[in-house]
Amino acid sequence: MTTIDNNRPPKLYYFSEREKLERSLSLGEFRLVPPQSLGSVAGELSYLILSLVQKPDGALFEGKQSADAYLVIHDTESFGERVHRAAQRILPNWAGIDAAVSYGKPSPLGRLFSQERQHAAEAEWRFAWRPMQARASANPVTIQLGSIADIAELRVND
Repeated sequence: MTTIDNNRPPKLYYFSEREKLERSLSLGEFRLVPPQSLGSVAGELSYLILSLVQKPDGALFEGKQSADAYLVIHDTESFGERVHRAAQRILPNWAGIDAAVSYGKPSPLGRLFSQERQHAAEAEWRFAWRPMQARASANPVTIQLGSIADIAELRVND
């Protein structure tokens, strides 16, 4: 039997442009997007994901190099529950899960949660949703959790 450790880490970090992060902090606004780098495995393009990192110095990711600020999520349990509730309101017929990405070995959660070992410095924590019924592809969706200022803070890069 394979076990999945999806205990959320004590902190999560979200990198982006300051303007977007201010909206994330005040409105709880986050964009769920289809995965870009998974290839053409059947069904994976129907997923929507939200990626954060488990450490502020992670070598992540698509937006980190251009990010001028980041959010520190101090209460990851509350954040995770809010994210899933907000996604459920917009995507009622979708199933969601969140867990750490596995590096260098396949995740029990499948390819969506697996990366090559050389990407381990990213330390990604991924939220993912899939439709309960088969779909060809998914379009990005913006969710709003409401203010997360009680559980997060905005920091500017030095």
